[in-house]
Amino acid sequence: MAKNYYEILGVDKKATQDDIKKAYRNLVKKYHPDLHPGDAAAAERFKEINEANEILSDENKRKQYDFQQEHPNMGGFGGSGGAGFSGFSGFEDIFGDIFGGFGGGRRRTQTKVKGEDITLELTLSFLDAAKGCVREITYNRSEPCRACKGTGAKGGTAYKTCEKCGGTGQVEYASQNGFFRSVSVRPCPDCGGTGKKILEVCPDCKGKGSVKAATKVTLNIPAGADNGSYLKKSGFGEASKNGGEAGDLIVVIKVEPSRIFRRKNFDLYVTVPVSLSTAALGGKVKIPLIDETIEYTIPEGTQSGKVFFIRGKGIKTARGTGDLYVETVVEVPSKLTREQKRLFQDLDAATDVKQCAAMKRYKDDMETMYGKDPYAK
Repeated sequence: MAKNYYEILGVDKKATQDDIKKAYRNLVKKYHPDLHPGDAAAAERFKEINEANEILSDENKRKQYDFQQEHPNMGGFGGSGGAGFSGFSGFEDIFGDIFGGFGGGRRRTQTKVKGEDITLELTLSFLDAAKGCVREITYNRSEPCRACKGTGAKGGTAYKTCEKCGGTGQVEYASQNGFFRSVSVRPCPDCGGTGKKILEVCPDCKGKGSVKAATKVTLNIPAGADNGSYLKKSGFGEASKNGGEAGDLIVVIKVEPSRIFRRKNFDLYVTVPVSLSTAALGGKVKIPLIDETIEYTIPEGTQSGKVFFIRGKGIKTARGTGDLYVETVVEVPSKLTREQKRLFQDLDAATDVKQCAAMKRYKDDMETMYGKDPYAK
């Protein structure tokens, strides 16, 4: 049974190109092999996702695929008019396969297959991901052999056209059943689907057409990159095995946690310790930002856990700027001198419980529950 590429990407048949692109990106983040090392099922799933995107993201390939899905049994019908379907522009290959036996349909030319994609993981510090940066990475891949121009033949010319398939890389196999004739197309067994026979192999690549080489690439990481974000460099993947375009390089971002900041999308969250006196009397505290620190004035009577909102001081990106949320934690000194203890005791004795909102609520609730003032002497 043919694969259902719509189900693989989890989209409807009426999905727009934007829907397909969004679904593909989400699935790449979830199933890329670096997140599932040694998981053959995840690797196969990732391969299916790329295959489905390859078809559905191309309008012409998608139309052909939809036609094949809607007419799976057309090979059983023919008649005398099987030779003339020129009015179906864009579907010549499909009709050539289905009706080739009735009107001497043409043989398909070799389809060049795109090389495999390469997925790498790049770890960034919290600040580099937030601010954006430039990174240069080096990795190994198979690239077209320069000595033979990817042909596998010495000098790029020591080969001849395959006689069996005529250079198409494919041969037709026909079978007759009464009035009905079916035709299938398969890779040519003599040339392995390449369309050519090598007379003398290239000494550099040993006839493979590609060589393993270290590739260096520069990546421009945009501000606001987060875990699961990825960059795609077209043509920087594995070389094609039959002269097609190279695959793509997909770099998935992994961000190290910060000891100061937490983030949600482009918003930043920070916890700031505040002295007991500053919390009680109000004053200025130092607030860290991505590039600098600022002074922020907190009001008197600030309680531990109070969150202040500062607009536009989050992560700045090309798509917008986040906000900053500052949570205060009031620090209570743990070691006091005798004199400091005395001062705190004097302060406590002079402080009316009504001056403390939380204590007042607690007192009122206790009095309601027990019918008397718990602080009464």
